[in-house]
Amino acid sequence: MTVVDYASELIRFGSVSYLSNGPVTDYAESVLRDLGCETERVEYQTNGVLKANVVGRFGTGTGGIAYFGHTDVVPVDDWSIREHGPFEPVVRDGRLYGRGSTDMKGSIACMFAALGSLKDQSFKHPVYISCSSDEELDHRGVIEVTKRSRLYRELIEGGARGIVGEPTSMDVVYAHKGGVQIVVTSHGKAAHSSTREGVNANLAMIPFLQDLKAIYETTEADSSLMDTEFDPPTICMNIGINDHTKAVNITAPQSACTACFRPMPDTDVESIVEQIRSAADAHGVEFWLKGQNPPFRRDPGSDYVKQSVALTDGRPARTVAYGSEAGNFDEIKNLIVLGPGDIAQAHKSDEWIALEQLDEGQRIYASMIRQFCL
Repeated sequence: MTVVDYASELIRFGSVSYLSNGPVTDYAESVLRDLGCETERVEYQTNGVLKANVVGRFGTGTGGIAYFGHTDVVPVDDWSIREHGPFEPVVRDGRLYGRGSTDMKGSIACMFAALGSLKDQSFKHPVYISCSSDEELDHRGVIEVTKRSRLYRELIEGGARGIVGEPTSMDVVYAHKGGVQIVVTSHGKAAHSSTREGVNANLAMIPFLQDLKAIYETTEADSSLMDTEFDPPTICMNIGINDHTKAVNITAPQSACTACFRPMPDTDVESIVEQIRSAADAHGVEFWLKGQNPPFRRDPGSDYVKQSVALTDGRPARTVAYGSEAGNFDEIKNLIVLGPGDIAQAHKSDEWIALEQLDEGQRIYASMIRQFCL
């Protein structure tokens, strides 16, 4: 199969994060077995929904390469192409269209095709391929893999070099930001707004929002909270408000504020979280730390980064402002993020990946297998 064939088959599975990714994992496992891999599944349930991860190993020994990709995708409610649906892969004008084409089923396809092109050669070191669930939510899939997978423990103990295949346009990425999600809620009482029977939860939220605005402004202005390795160099806190009322003449019985920010490797996350928590407590509104994904950084001067740069035509290693599962792999000393596709195309209503990026992804992944496994 070609890289486009693999990517198209993966896209056909509607593995939106709130659904089960069991069927696409079944397919990924069948591909790994057809390529000659030993496989291991790690499963769990979320609200009664089956989630599945598969880890494959080709070859034996220690060291080698470990590739990490995710099979879940974001929702498709806003899909804008009328000629075909989000899970109907279409090749047109040098692009492969479909949900997940960039983020990141195209990347997984590149690793499948790269291994397939080399599997008949003599391997001195193994190739590990992990396809996980829930990256788009809370990274629980890889967290379960790191805790429970025998093959993951093996690759750690053997010192395998890691690749997280998120889209980087096939540039080597040695650092990225993390993510923190906070929800603050105030409560009131619903009533017709022509009466005084209701209690408006939005009014109770306003004093907290004033304090949150001050915290936000500090994070944007205080140089001690910045990291110039990144663009933008701040945590980029994003604040949202929603009272979920159905009509303008209803006194809002609740008001929810979301505060999401992207910490960098040296950001004092706890300090920022505690400032927001203290403001919530001071104004009598509920605080919930909904989720936290760690940032990622490795030494850009390491031998592995330099070797990877050489294999990607010498383009300089860089940082990115978005996140990936790389922050969950503390035990992998030599680790980079490297994948096909432009992050600007991810999650869009007409998501696509350039065919030349798929070709380059397969070529570079194959070069890395030759370098570290043959």
